[in-house]
Amino acid sequence: MNTRKTDTVWAEPYKIKMVELLKVTTLEDRKRAIKGAGYNTFLLKSEDVYIDLLTDSGVGAMSDRQWAGMMMGDEAYAGSANFYHMEKTIQDYYSYKHIVPTHQGRGAENILSQILVKDGDYVPGNMYFTTTRLHQELAGGTFIDVIIDEAHDPASQHPFKGNIDFAKLDKLVADVGVEKIPYVCVATCVNMAGGQPISMANLKELRVWCDKHKIRIVHDMTRVAENAYFIQQREEGYSDKSIAEIVYQLCELTDAATMSSKKDAMVNTGGFLAMNDESFYEKACNLVVVYEGLHTYGGMAGRDMEALAIGITESVQDAHMHARVGQVEYLGNKLRARGVTIVEPIGGHAVFLDARAILPHIPQEQYPAQALAAALYVDAGIRVMERGVVSAGRNSETGENHMPKLELVRLTLPRRVYTQAHMDVVVESVCRVVEQAASIKGLNFTYEPEYLRFFRGRFEEV
Repeated sequence: MNTRKTDTVWAEPYKIKMVELLKVTTLEDRKRAIKGAGYNTFLLKSEDVYIDLLTDSGVGAMSDRQWAGMMMGDEAYAGSANFYHMEKTIQDYYSYKHIVPTHQGRGAENILSQILVKDGDYVPGNMYFTTTRLHQELAGGTFIDVIIDEAHDPASQHPFKGNIDFAKLDKLVADVGVEKIPYVCVATCVNMAGGQPISMANLKELRVWCDKHKIRIVHDMTRVAENAYFIQQREEGYSDKSIAEIVYQLCELTDAATMSSKKDAMVNTGGFLAMNDESFYEKACNLVVVYEGLHTYGGMAGRDMEALAIGITESVQDAHMHARVGQVEYLGNKLRARGVTIVEPIGGHAVFLDARAILPHIPQEQYPAQALAAALYVDAGIRVMERGVVSAGRNSETGENHMPKLELVRLTLPRRVYTQAHMDVVVESVCRVVEQAASIKGLNFTYEPEYLRFFRGRFEEV
């Protein structure tokens, strides 16, 4: 495995031009706030949060060039100049021929699933993502996990835990037949596995497998640039390739893609569905006008499309990506050095705490990751999120909880937002909470929404 190319201390490839002032709360303030939020960090008010590590979606800091680009917004209802700039940028950096803009990634997932998934289909993928799986299920499909087993082991040191297991794919074909498999869903830097990458070699092998079976590859490319970084650092033959070159090659191996531009591309809103097949594109254009908007804006303002085009070019710059992942590694290494159990290797967008290891006294039926996330907020006003049984949801047929092997708390780093001093505060808070872990209580639902319950569910202490 390659190590970071530079042996010197790195620094962010930007300087700070504007700051946002934060409110500092008391312990009693935070206890009241988390109880009022039903122990769900999603229901906290932003003003009551000191360091917000809930998500990296739409919360990154845009550059001066992006803000300047927003002043060039062409807000025409049809044929905005910003759409064509965005379209060409996506074609140049991501390889896809046709682009349908959406308000965010789940808008693209909805259109994709309605076109490609029919009742009784099976959609294999390298671990589920919450909104992706729900759209597949709403269209009548069933998600099948075909990621390698190492991805479900937080202690495994496998460098590419996002890889596809071809024995699992072959078994699915034998069980249901290729006609029941509309596509293979491949995420780069798998979120639910701890931000773990897929190797270029594995994706190339998948391309051969899918060509043999005449099955599409659909790319969840939300964090493709972060995946490219790990390929550059860890995979033989890519150390002399740029992030931009690797990103293009990853995309070129797939047939279509869904993108939440709020992550890698560092914009506050937006996404797209991309593909190479023209008939698929025409079907998507027909649906986007129903759910999003005209095919040349699809739920995005012209100014946001311009910021997105600029953000794409910035996201694939080597200096940016080395600093972005470098800060995640800084936090993860500090926690690991203090004996905190985290998912390894450290991922690209977040550090994931192993709630099962930290809270062994809380059974999974009492949502230990949710309880740990609430405790971190109470300690220092740090907002994080659960990625365990609450996020996994229930089996739509039996009503039983899905019980994932990974019961995690995600400390997600927004791009270009916090300093290393903020990370040091996070480390101290996590260590205090871990030291007091025995006092943390499990949780029960007091309100459970039908879909995506982790967003709006409410809890009480057991």
